Amino acid sequence: MITEAQAKEFHEQFKVTYTAFVGLAAVVHLFIIATNPWF
Repeated sequence: MITEAQAKEFHEQFKVTYTAFVGLAAVVHLFIIATNPWF
């Protein structure tokens, strides 16, 4: 088991990583839609 402090530290890092991943994915999707619209 991990301590609550370790869990909080992991969660803070996870939020940063997840936000970066979602942001990157959104940018890539918008770029693809801009260059190759399907309508």
